[in-house]
Amino acid sequence: MTTFTVWKFDEPDGAYRAEAALKTAAGDDLVTIVDHAVISWPADTDKPTLRHEHDSRKHGAAWGALWGILGGALFAIPVAGAVLGAGIGALARATDGTGITKGDLERIRTEVTPGTSALFLVTDDADLDRLGERFHGRDSRLITTNLTDAERSTLLETFGGG
Repeated sequence: MTTFTVWKFDEPDGAYRAEAALKTAAGDDLVTIVDHAVISWPADTDKPTLRHEHDSRKHGAAWGALWGILGGALFAIPVAGAVLGAGIGALARATDGTGITKGDLERIRTEVTPGTSALFLVTDDADLDRLGERFHGRDSRLITTNLTDAERSTLLETFGGG
């Protein structure tokens, strides 16, 4: 099963440390990484930084579009009021049919704040319980969407090139 997963960490470098554990977990066959990105938001900055690793060389630019929507555009939206609702609504339309819901986008936007970080993943055949054990002790919270076959197809066609 394909999953879209966001792990939120309570420190700006937590997602980078978890990324190393993720790669080890992939080597141990606990997860197949389709693509991933890290967002880090130091407390003293106005906006977060996004790093996309291009796990899939063939479709790196397409995945970059997904991470750009989720990382760049999502965090350009103010966190309160009508602007949040309008901005999230526009992003939800961009990810329509992919299994990434407006509620997911709202949770990500309100939970990833200055002083935190997040590891964004698209994976196949992940053992999320065992993967979570690899992140143990890192003050992480999981937001995940298990994708149906149709949502997986839409996500891969839209951002992964099929």
